[in-house]
Amino acid sequence: MTTLTITTGAQTDTGRRRTMNEDSLLAAYPVFIVADGMGGHDAGDRASAAVIDAFRPLVGVDDLAPHDVMAAVQRAHHSVATIADALPNGAGSTLTGIVVVTQNENRWWLVLNIGDSRVYRLIGNTLQQVTVDHSVAQELVDGGKLRREDMATYSGRNVITRAVGAPDSEAEYWLLPIVTGERLLICSDGLTGELPDESLRAGLALGGSTQQTATTLVMQAVERGGRDNVTAIVVDVVAGGASPDSDDVTGGIGATSAVVADLLPDEDTVPSSKQRARG
Repeated sequence: MTTLTITTGAQTDTGRRRTMNEDSLLAAYPVFIVADGMGGHDAGDRASAAVIDAFRPLVGVDDLAPHDVMAAVQRAHHSVATIADALPNGAGSTLTGIVVVTQNENRWWLVLNIGDSRVYRLIGNTLQQVTVDHSVAQELVDGGKLRREDMATYSGRNVITRAVGAPDSEAEYWLLPIVTGERLLICSDGLTGELPDESLRAGLALGGSTQQTATTLVMQAVERGGRDNVTAIVVDVVAGGASPDSDDVTGGIGATSAVVADLLPDEDTVPSSKQRARG
């Protein structure tokens, strides 16, 4: 396999209305994930930190398999469920991100998601939201009862339908080719709640460094209201990926992603009685 060259930048901010930052992130090859905790003081921050801790053993490993990522998801579920069961109001977290995995002697992005944090992918000038929100707002959009552009202002925008540590909250996975020249954004809903997709596309396409871009996007979200904690990771594939002009890459963009349900075994559900609505 060819050498993969990746650069990354990350930024997080408490925002203007929260007193504590319950977002956590991990941006260390081959793992780039964001976790948005919920549960209030001494709960949300612990929950999101537990998610990150579950993935730390993967850092620096160059030949991860998809089942290694699934095992980390299960560790996160059990850790957060343990925290939630010890607190009167429970706790939970979203989880989203990308991990470099090896499958069939090729490197791929394994995209994973639980909740309403998001992964975006920019190739050329085309911005694609890879993940699909697990939220009441998304269900209304899917049912034709809410416009996608109104999701950020919908009164129930913070209510999610899956969370790390909650029952019936399996992760969704997508397997994507790694493309030279692509830029990926992993972010909490504090970013997407303030910046529409066109603003995200414009910010990602400006050509700044990954760190400059992550910092600028977070600052813009705070300036536009900062109603929530805001976190962004920006990842550039500098070399070693597929050509952006290849047929496989073009197909991947058009189809959103290749779901790898047949590649990944079913996850065990995690027992917990705590709610998943975020404050």
